[in-house]
Amino acid sequence: MRYLHTMVRVKDLDASLHFYCELFGLTEIRRIENEKGRFTLVFLAAAEDADRAKGDMAPCLELTYNWDTEDYTGGRNFGHLAYEVDDIYAICQKLMDNGVTINRPPRDGHMAFVRSPDGISIEILQKGESLAAQEPWASMQNTGAW
Repeated sequence: MRYLHTMVRVKDLDASLHFYCELFGLTEIRRIENEKGRFTLVFLAAAEDADRAKGDMAPCLELTYNWDTEDYTGGRNFGHLAYEVDDIYAICQKLMDNGVTINRPPRDGHMAFVRSPDGISIEILQKGESLAAQEPWASMQNTGAW
């Protein structure tokens, strides 16, 4: 058995691609447009997984954009995505500078949570050892839910 991808449904493909690629740093690996089924699939990978994902089509995040309007609630969602990063403070700062709420700040230099434009909770984990606590993160309070 091997892990292939996690699929999340998105309401605004452009906003989601801006968040996941421009702000969060993922790379588009492939795209499937299905006119008969009226949907678009976009597969994304983290920088350190991109070469493997291009060859194996895994591990990926699959964004599913259904062309017809639908609200996704309840059982159509799930817990969270998790990504390991080289510098948790830098990615949180970049996200915050671009209007993304840091729901659970990286007070411990190890873990943070944010939400995508579609409300998908994303856990950000520091690669290796936790970074030393620093402001403004050390004293920042939680915002909302994750």
